[in-house]
Amino acid sequence: MDDLRDKYIQAIAGAEDEAALEALRLEAVGKKGEISLKMRELGKMSAEERQVAGPKLNALKDEINAALAAKKAALGDAALDARLREEWLDVTLPGRPMRTGSIHPISQVTEELTAIFADMGFSVAEGPQIDTDWYNFDALNIPGHHPARAEMDTFYMHRDEGDNRPPHVLRTHTSPVQIRHMEKYGAPCRIIAPGRVYRADYDQTHTPMFHQVEGLAIDRDISMANLKWVLEEFFAAFFEVDGIKTRFRASHFPFTEPSAEVDIQCSWEDGQLKIGEGDGWLEVLGSGMVHPKVLQAAGVDPSEWQGFAFGMGIDRIAMLKYGIPDLRAFFDSDLRWLKHYGFSSLGVPTLHGGLSA
Repeated sequence: MDDLRDKYIQAIAGAEDEAALEALRLEAVGKKGEISLKMRELGKMSAEERQVAGPKLNALKDEINAALAAKKAALGDAALDARLREEWLDVTLPGRPMRTGSIHPISQVTEELTAIFADMGFSVAEGPQIDTDWYNFDALNIPGHHPARAEMDTFYMHRDEGDNRPPHVLRTHTSPVQIRHMEKYGAPCRIIAPGRVYRADYDQTHTPMFHQVEGLAIDRDISMANLKWVLEEFFAAFFEVDGIKTRFRASHFPFTEPSAEVDIQCSWEDGQLKIGEGDGWLEVLGSGMVHPKVLQAAGVDPSEWQGFAFGMGIDRIAMLKYGIPDLRAFFDSDLRWLKHYGFSSLGVPTLHGGLSA
């Protein structure tokens, strides 16, 4: 037994991995191991011999099992130490810089105006960018001879030869969304409709595709006074200027009566535009009371309901607020421009946290 003990204790101490250790365990104390076979020989011994050999074999078996467990724990600790050495990382080192994108000014301004109008009870409505001639023009009381319906101003979709239906158009404004909303939900309503619109124009302040937001409020006792209050509250919140002055000038739009173009107070100093101060005026949007024919086209009784509507260019008010000189740069995908005029993705605009974070 002393020879067995010395043999296996030395072999266990020299085992280099768990596979070798497991082989030693089977060789020593497995079902057919040497010590297990010795245990079976106890039955052939006399009672006196068993009393001497039995305790020694049990003690040997326990010692071998203890040596196996200790060696297994030591191999596990060694493997962990080696892994820790290989996978070591200095957490005090600065991290690798990651290039981050930015929020486009149009997306930022859309979120800003949505937050402002939401605070006044307006919800967001959406509609198709390719619409019928009826929704884009006829339902809005725009006559057939109106210049806006000319091919030089509007993008018309192709019709096959022999198809005499009026061609679909790329919407020239988001006003068709108002008709669709009133058709579906009726009155009263209070919505804004931001989105892309298309017109055949291209220069420093115009592009073939740009963004507009239309506003609509329909109820039984709405007046121009409500329109004036809503717009003044919007300008004050958006430009972050208290008491900004506005000027309403009589105008003509087919879908509103009476109609008014709205100017805001501004000044020019050394080529820099300042909103809310000075003696100058800058036109920013068109507005008016919804024409009765527009309400009729949307299935709303004009003898019972009335309301106001307004529309402004999102790109243009973004240019005014953030000092962007050229509208065409909005769509050039110039990363330098986006990095300069873009916004942090964490700067979500809220009224209480500030719009231009």
